[in-house]
Amino acid sequence: MNILFVTPECAPYVKTGGLGDVSAALPATLAALGHDVHVLMPAYQGVKVEGEIGAGVDLPPWGPWPAAHLVPVKVDSGVTMLLLTCPSLYQRPGGPYVDASGRDHHDNAIRFGLLARIAAQLGTAQSPLRGWVADVVHANDWPCGLAPLYLAQSRLASPRETTAASVMTIHNLAFQGTFDMWTADPLGVPGHWRGIDGVEFWGQLSMLKAGIQFADAITTVSPTYAREIQTQEHGIGFDGILRARSARLRGILNGIDPKVWDPARDALLPHRFSRDDLQGKAACKAALQARVGLKAEAGAMLFAVVSRITPQKGIDLVLENLPRLVASGAQLVVLGQGEPALQQALRDAAEQYPKQVAVTVGFDEGLAHLIEAGADAFLMPSRFEPCGLNQMYSQAYGTPPIVAPVGGLLDSVTDASADPARGTGFVMTGADSEGLADALARAQRAWREPRQWQRIQANAMARHFGWEDSARQYLEVYRRAAVEAGRGTAGGL
Repeated sequence: MNILFVTPECAPYVKTGGLGDVSAALPATLAALGHDVHVLMPAYQGVKVEGEIGAGVDLPPWGPWPAAHLVPVKVDSGVTMLLLTCPSLYQRPGGPYVDASGRDHHDNAIRFGLLARIAAQLGTAQSPLRGWVADVVHANDWPCGLAPLYLAQSRLASPRETTAASVMTIHNLAFQGTFDMWTADPLGVPGHWRGIDGVEFWGQLSMLKAGIQFADAITTVSPTYAREIQTQEHGIGFDGILRARSARLRGILNGIDPKVWDPARDALLPHRFSRDDLQGKAACKAALQARVGLKAEAGAMLFAVVSRITPQKGIDLVLENLPRLVASGAQLVVLGQGEPALQQALRDAAEQYPKQVAVTVGFDEGLAHLIEAGADAFLMPSRFEPCGLNQMYSQAYGTPPIVAPVGGLLDSVTDASADPARGTGFVMTGADSEGLADALARAQRAWREPRQWQRIQANAMARHFGWEDSARQYLEVYRRAAVEAGRGTAGGL
């Protein structure tokens, strides 16, 4: 198949979260399975990829969009990167979604509307790439949500021409891409698709809703999350829409790249180790304690957090339980950034307990790997978690995770208390402070029993979270979407 994977971010070129990792690993796995995969992404300021092939393609001005350029680049994974260059839209300080002050770019609707428009065009007979037309356009999260709508438009306008199938993946339903409804005019959304059965969401235009309504197939990043988002508790206003389209919704658990996350081969670690030889893990713990300024004490259980610093991730629950952890002699290392008030609360805790709590605000890939390798247990008490990747990294590194019973966390961690023979971590009884306190106590009791802890570590490190099985499931979704596209039955039509 010719597969176009359109995304606002892709590691290692630009990454703000798990989508960046998925956008690198899933297309590479699909390419390894024999498919022709192109990844379309904006060329933001600072993005530079070696390996340009051909001269690129000029894209003339169109509607509200200035002239742009499409640069094909072949990367080592066998994937062709398509860098969408448009200096006035993408070459700016800040990140993909926000400016240097942390505010949303004022014209995000136009910026990502162009990305979606070009993605859809690559799935039609008007593809700007000579000799290459996508069979399926796989759109990811709200920045790409208009691509299925534009493809549906093309299908109606030219019913005799082949138009790519569309797949919409929801990585986090909380980010819905809402804009004033007047943006529907410059974006070219027809008037009859601006109502409740189209893009309208509480009087605004939602790009994510457009993707859900008009896609031939919808996926999200874990089976449990697929069920959760159809409920009022977790649906964030979209539960009714998703229930209506549930026949096309499927949860596929994300994977991780075993070439990147393997403690036996990880070049970012000062000491390497494996399931059969854990000596290097103890050395990594000592190196981690030294690097972040914790007391060099092998007998102190070291807990870790690598996360966005937000209530969604349960950081406030960690803070509520911190006095009890410190009193037990445990240590905590935190890496991440997010809400200023929570960041300051963590910094205050580090000042109060300088040898037991260490906090690094920001992101450091090398430190993230060292934390996964050197910590004894990993904390993910999220109030909701579509998939999560750190709980998979942690298991690969023999660092049993403590997780909330939500989303992909529930799909990927086996509770050692409920299933001692196969347990790989500890599942909280609820996504609240009491649930975390109970799981922490159970983990500490198990850690004090070396043979029991080593069994949990061995079970965790035996898990395989590679992408191949998930990629094959996506191929099934693509084929089903192609059938639906052939029927002309996308939502909203």
